[in-house]
Amino acid sequence: MSDRHHVVLLPFADPARCRSAFTQAKELPGLRQAAVLERSADGVLDVPDNHVRGAGVPTVGTGVVGGLIGLLGGPLGVLLGITAGAALGNVAEAQREQDDLAGLIVLSARVPDGAALLVLDLDEASPEPADRLAADHDVVAERLTASAFAERVRAAERQAERPAGDSPSATDARNPLD
Repeated sequence: MSDRHHVVLLPFADPARCRSAFTQAKELPGLRQAAVLERSADGVLDVPDNHVRGAGVPTVGTGVVGGLIGLLGGPLGVLLGITAGAALGNVAEAQREQDDLAGLIVLSARVPDGAALLVLDLDEASPEPADRLAADHDVVAERLTASAFAERVRAAERQAERPAGDSPSATDARNPLD
């Protein structure tokens, strides 16, 4: 991951404005993923909108490769190759979705009741497009390097997996986003 890869957070007091910004965010250059985290007035967390650029590509791509390899075995080989390839691609996408969900869970603590958070995963050649989006919606963008954010998510996962009674290390004990 390069230092151009960031997780950009845009907090909104009004969830409707966050959804409007989400629609615009899907056009940002370098966007990998975007999601809206929204908490109702009674504290229920929801992810009403999300977008992943290239979703499904690993599944389709590995299915095609499997089918091409299966050509060596005839029609049945093609069918088995496509099936096996698509299954492997699907496993890779499922793992990515699980990692993404862990990140959203870590960020959920930042969403107060009745508010929303727009989360952008960007490969930024320049911070200007995301900053302009934030300014257009009267919010301030916060940038986290993707590598630092990923380490904080892993630390939160380690802490969650620790049996009750075990004392956390100094690294794991801190707030995952401090």
